[in-house]
Amino acid sequence: MANSVFGVTTTSIFESMSRLAAEVKSINLGQGFPEIGLEPAELIEAAIGALREGPHQYPPMMGLPALRQAVASNAKRWLGLDIDWEREVLVTSGATEALADCFLALLEPGDEIILLEPAYDSYPTIIRRAGATPVQVRLDPPDWQLPLDRLEAAITPRTRAIVLNTPMNPIGKLFSREELAGIAALLLKYDLVAICDEVYEHLIYDGRRHETLLSFPEVRDRVVRIGSAGKTFSVTGWKVGYVTADAKLLKPIAKAHQFVTFTTPPALQAAVAFGLNLPDSYFDGLRRDMTRRRDLLVGGLRQVGFSVGDVGGTYFAVAATDQLPDAGDDFALCRRITREAGVTAIPISAFYDARNVHSHIRFCFAKSDQTLQEAVQRLACWRDGLNWKAAS
Repeated sequence: MANSVFGVTTTSIFESMSRLAAEVKSINLGQGFPEIGLEPAELIEAAIGALREGPHQYPPMMGLPALRQAVASNAKRWLGLDIDWEREVLVTSGATEALADCFLALLEPGDEIILLEPAYDSYPTIIRRAGATPVQVRLDPPDWQLPLDRLEAAITPRTRAIVLNTPMNPIGKLFSREELAGIAALLLKYDLVAICDEVYEHLIYDGRRHETLLSFPEVRDRVVRIGSAGKTFSVTGWKVGYVTADAKLLKPIAKAHQFVTFTTPPALQAAVAFGLNLPDSYFDGLRRDMTRRRDLLVGGLRQVGFSVGDVGGTYFAVAATDQLPDAGDDFALCRRITREAGVTAIPISAFYDARNVHSHIRFCFAKSDQTLQEAVQRLACWRDGLNWKAAS
C-alpha cells in the first residue's frame, strides 16, 4: 500500500505541462528553468576542471569547506551578514532537499506551519509527510500585500513556523523591510521559527534590494535561510543548495540532511564555490540581462492584451486571465494556449493547496531574446485568430 500522502499525490503541473509542450512543440515558458546557453561559461569550465582533478568520493557531510566559506562570503558581500561558515552553513542537494530537511528536522507530528500562498507546491506535500499541518494565508492580487492581521490570526498554540519565499514564486514579489519587521515581531511574540526560501536572491530588478529576515538581530537565531546555485547561475539541473542558520537551528537540519542525501557531488560544489566568488560584475550583469528579458516578455504580453503587474524579482511574470477565454479555469486556459498558440504557461491554481484560485497564469522569462520574441508573436497570432504554425 502507498503512503497516505504520496499515494494521492499526482504528477506535478510543471511536469505535465512540460510534457504537453514537448508533444505539440510549444514554446515552454511554463516550467521554471533557464534556456540552454544562459549559464556562465567560466562556471562550466570550473566544473569540468573539478571533475578532471577529483576527488570523486564522498565529500564532507556538511559540504566542501570552500563552498561553505563562499556562501558566507557572498552573504557578507551582498547582505552585510556575518556568518560562521563552520557552524552556520550546510550544503544540500538543491533547495528542495534543504526545505525537506528543515521540515523533517524542525516539525513534530501535530505541529502547524504557516504558508503564504501562492506557494511552491513542494511545501505542503513534504510538510504533511513530516506529520505536520500546513496552514495557508493568502496574498491577494493585484498588489499581493502581506495581510499581517490574517497572518497573526492563523497562529495557534500548535504553530511552530512560518515559511517565507522572497523574492516570491510565482508572483515576483519582494517582501519589504516593513513587512519583514511585522513577521519578525510575530516570531518573537509567539515563539516561532521562519524558514526562508530565498533562492531568487540575486534576481532583483530596478535597483531594488533583497531583504532577508536573517538580517534582523532580534530574530537571528530563529531564521533559516535557503539559497540555490540553480537560480543564481542558471544551472537548475545541478541541484546544489545551501542552508544558513544559527548553529542550534542548523544542527538538527544537518542531521536530517545526513539521512536524506548525506552529500552533494563534490565537483559541482567546487564549481559553485568558484561561482559565488565571481566579481560583482557577474551578479550585476545577471540582473541587467534578466531585466531585459523581463521587459521583453512583459512588454510583449501587455501589447498582446494581457494584464501583467509589477515583477520585482524571480524570473516569472503572472498575467491576469479575466479578459481571456476559459477565464474561470486557468488549467484549461494553459492547455488551450499551449495547443492553439504554441506557448505554454503554468496555471496559478497549482500554487494554491486547495487549487481554487484561477485568476492568473505564470510565464518564465529566463529564455533567449529570440525565444521570448517568438512566444509573443505566437500569442499575437492567437489573439488575432491566426494559426501560429502557419505564421511561424
